[in-house]
Amino acid sequence: MQGEDYPVEAFLATGPEDGLIQGKHRTDPEDPVFSIPPTLAGELRILMSFGIGKPLLGRMAALAARNGTSIEQELLASGAISETVYYEVLAERLDLPFAAEIDPATVHDAAWLDTQLVRPEILRCHHPVRPPRTWIVPTLARSAELAARMERLPELRASLGITTPTAIRRAVWKAGAARRLRETVGRLFERDRDISARIVLAGPQAFLIGFLAANLLICLALAPGEAQTILHLLLSVFYLSHLLLRLSALTSMSERARPSARPPARLEEEALPVYTVMVALYKEAAVCHQLVAALDQLDWPVSRLDIKLICEADDTETLEALRALSLGPAYEVVEMPPALPRTKPKALSFALAGARGEFLTVYDAEDRPHPQQLREAAATFRASPDRLACLQAPLVIANADAHWLSGNFALEYAGLFRRLLPMLAARGLPLPLGGTSNHFRTHTLREAGGWDPFNMTEDADLGLRLHRLGWRTGMISLPTLEDAPTSWRVWQPQRVRWFKGWLQTWLVMMRAPGRLWRDMGPGASLSVHIMISGMLFSALIHPLMLVFALSIPICYSLDPTFLSHPMSQLLAAIDLVNMAGSYAALLSLGFSPMGPRERRKVGSAWRWLPVYWLLISIAAWRAVGELYRRPFVWNKTPHMPTRAMQEPTAGE
Repeated sequence: MQGEDYPVEAFLATGPEDGLIQGKHRTDPEDPVFSIPPTLAGELRILMSFGIGKPLLGRMAALAARNGTSIEQELLASGAISETVYYEVLAERLDLPFAAEIDPATVHDAAWLDTQLVRPEILRCHHPVRPPRTWIVPTLARSAELAARMERLPELRASLGITTPTAIRRAVWKAGAARRLRETVGRLFERDRDISARIVLAGPQAFLIGFLAANLLICLALAPGEAQTILHLLLSVFYLSHLLLRLSALTSMSERARPSARPPARLEEEALPVYTVMVALYKEAAVCHQLVAALDQLDWPVSRLDIKLICEADDTETLEALRALSLGPAYEVVEMPPALPRTKPKALSFALAGARGEFLTVYDAEDRPHPQQLREAAATFRASPDRLACLQAPLVIANADAHWLSGNFALEYAGLFRRLLPMLAARGLPLPLGGTSNHFRTHTLREAGGWDPFNMTEDADLGLRLHRLGWRTGMISLPTLEDAPTSWRVWQPQRVRWFKGWLQTWLVMMRAPGRLWRDMGPGASLSVHIMISGMLFSALIHPLMLVFALSIPICYSLDPTFLSHPMSQLLAAIDLVNMAGSYAALLSLGFSPMGPRERRKVGSAWRWLPVYWLLISIAAWRAVGELYRRPFVWNKTPHMPTRAMQEPTAGE
């Protein structure tokens, strides 16, 4: 059979044999993808001797040929045969002891131990009363070499044993948990405290804020009229700058400023790398089934998937819900020791040590990503220079018709993820990432220090940090569906957390303004200040600006000379433009990327936009107080299963 493909039909013609597992479906011999290269023929013969059903082996061989893997990898990834049974049989063939579990107490922790989370192959265990034993995970391809070595060195049998990759990972996660937790919490702060949110307000920043506040009070006391006019002008111009940024996104309607309407060409199957998918879960038992169903729909070879569901070890309800689902081999539940701060970024950074993928993405518990999203992201990465470190997928609100809150939320997200962020990406400017559906080059993410465990908007912080370090962020087009909160009691704490995180992020950037200027350059620095601080302060001063705008006709009716002074006319004009422009810009940005069905779902919810903005202002002011009182408390957003799994996607 050398020099030519080994056809599946020839393999199947010998007839099925009963064994550990019997294949259920016959491969179509006419399908050209099911041709087996001769390099897999030897592996087929060995696995046949294990008694595994031939139809199953035929399908696994075809997948291995297509994905550039081995039959062994495809067989274990498919779940058609138990990993424990497979390695137990292999141990019996090699006449070595087998262990389905490894006691973490017998594992000596060290930094290098985490390599066994990525490639679980060998683990040395030390017993108090017995000699040490080295547990290995041999591949089928090297089992003959191992057998030959033991023939030459019989004493090896006394110190070797066979286990499973899962057993090694479980033991390593537990053995190194305390060290890994310390590193996760302290890594970014110890590396560069100027870019960590662990310090809420640095000494010079506190002095400057106090100095400016004191001088403002003195000016208001000594010259109240002039001080109020100057303050009014500064607030109005600052508000206007943020409005102009949003209007620039509205006018940038060229294809260059949008995510591609057509995904890049599909990658060939054999070119697909391992892709890590991470989801941080806390008190999410209600949506575990929906989450796993959505992740199961991802169009990516299961043998090349590394899905990590990260839970707090004391979150028993979520852990029990996951165990009840009988997760496939691609899934790994990572249990993190409970410790402060209890935040999503801490969970993600903790699990980053075990990420096996060349690329990595993050989803939330309630997400339903487009099945082709990984392929679009991988194709975009492969077609782009290494400088492109991250890709953001658009987030689309699926329940816009559930409540006027979710309707306005949908407008807000449409404008942000399908207009504003694409415009920033097209111009090479920093992107404050969304909290989900970020796709990374894993090695770049590690070099950047991962997520800040003390930042409540770790996504925005990471996007800006990547830019400071010289990398760039882009957009893809295939969306992720989410459900927005439909009640004030759920919406408000979530929005408070976001504002608290944006304020943390801005304070981190302003800790060394000169350094930020040098790291990013003048254009990027200016855009960041307008984007982040503009988002914060426009929310804080919105009620005041609204009062200014509404008072203009009242004051004019009481005193026709009210607008006789040029400064009064200028301020009145800016205030009116700010208010009318803010509402118009949000509506235009929100509706413009929506398809007809999305617009119908929003319906008349937009009429509540002024109330929605006032609620945003309340959340912003609460965030200021919460940052002072409890800066690192994560306001958990409860999630419930969605009404339907099929919803409209972006760009119908």
